[in-house]
Amino acid sequence: MAVDATRLDGKVIIITGGAGGIGSATARLMAARGARIAVADIAFEAAQALADELPDAIAVRLDLEDEASIEAMIADTVAHFGRLDVLHNNAALLGPDIARADNDVETMQTALWDRTYAVNVRGTMIACRAALPHLRETRGNIVNTVSNLALQGHMIQAAYSSSKAAVIQMTRAIAASHGIHGIRANAIAPGMTMTRALREAFPPPLRVAVESETLRDTLGAPEDIAEAAAFLASDAARNITGQVLVADGGCASHVPGIAQFRAFFSGEH
Repeated sequence: MAVDATRLDGKVIIITGGAGGIGSATARLMAARGARIAVADIAFEAAQALADELPDAIAVRLDLEDEASIEAMIADTVAHFGRLDVLHNNAALLGPDIARADNDVETMQTALWDRTYAVNVRGTMIACRAALPHLRETRGNIVNTVSNLALQGHMIQAAYSSSKAAVIQMTRAIAASHGIHGIRANAIAPGMTMTRALREAFPPPLRVAVESETLRDTLGAPEDIAEAAAFLASDAARNITGQVLVADGGCASHVPGIAQFRAFFSGEH
């Protein structure tokens, strides 16, 4: 009987931002496929509640602006499970208030720019740095969540999108420097994903505008991104490294204005 390479049996996986919409969906899916999970989040009570639901999981308090906190996340996970197979850097500085303040460069607050890079880039780097010695032992891998905005220009979210572009390059650098040690590194670039927080905070007209540019008939769900993360973390992706998997329903794949083209040709026919 062929082995199912998408299974994660016995793998120890850290998921940062694990208590959030995409993070919690990913934790549940990976646990269902046999992984042992460290749910790492600044919202520790939510992380603990999720860990209590899973068959073999712990909650870890994480503040990505605090180097000691990041290093403790790796150390505590290895101390508890005895190994580390996958680091899934999923957390980012992205809440309603942050998103409203993150506009174009001309109006950018230096403090917001610095904090975005401190969390999204510096924090991710420190987590990778602390994890790499353990991943070398298990020939493990890193999965970084970025964004399709890291691949496209937009009139808003200059700090967030450019920080995620930096994480893409960091991912490639790790893949290049540590592939010889059997370590893979990849990134997932979601588009707008219908988490509960987004549904509550994002203006419906803008959501409709994005949805109209999607090549599916709906926006992605957290479970869609979880499937991509679980695939990259698994041995089914053993020949994939240094790549960006765009999981945005096709938004970044087509010519501008496709919604208007669609409406025009539908009217003709």
